[in-house]
Amino acid sequence: MRQGMFRTAIDETYCADPAHRLRWERTLSFVAGSAIAGSPVSSGLDLGDRTPLTGRLERLFGCPFRNTDADLDVCSLEGSCQVVTAFEVLEHLFNPLHVLLEARRVLQGTPAARLFLSTPVSKPLFLQSPDHFHEIAPAAIAALFRRAEFGIVRKAEFRIRPAWFYLTGFRPLLRALHEKIQIYELEAR
Repeated sequence: MRQGMFRTAIDETYCADPAHRLRWERTLSFVAGSAIAGSPVSSGLDLGDRTPLTGRLERLFGCPFRNTDADLDVCSLEGSCQVVTAFEVLEHLFNPLHVLLEARRVLQGTPAARLFLSTPVSKPLFLQSPDHFHEIAPAAIAALFRRAEFGIVRKAEFRIRPAWFYLTGFRPLLRALHEKIQIYELEAR
């Protein structure tokens, strides 16, 4: 990934944030609900920096996961694998279509290969993170998946904060209405 304004530093502070820990729990629960979870998988690719979730994915699938450190807007992904994950990545990219086409390319020819992906649901501009280049509405992301020749196997939405958080002020109350993560299990067509 590129250095700069839209790249989030994965450090101790980031990893200790309760919202990230809750997101990782819900993400892992979604992935564990896949028909391929627990099946023999030889290799995985986790797009972006390594997080505590990466190690949990390795245990779930019983295989090592590589991570990327290149600029995902322009790089070519190497090798082939059965599982690619892109959790909270697309909103940081200028060109999410490029990375989706690259993910499809490394998944091609692998039976039951899957891309697991999550990203925030688009919300009003004043609630968006300054670290996000853009956030994508569900209809727009479905069109992006079709363009990249992925089919949606499963999808879900979830919140990343405990319910009490939304009662701590006006802005948090607005987040209760708009702040959700959309998560998908995709297969290459």
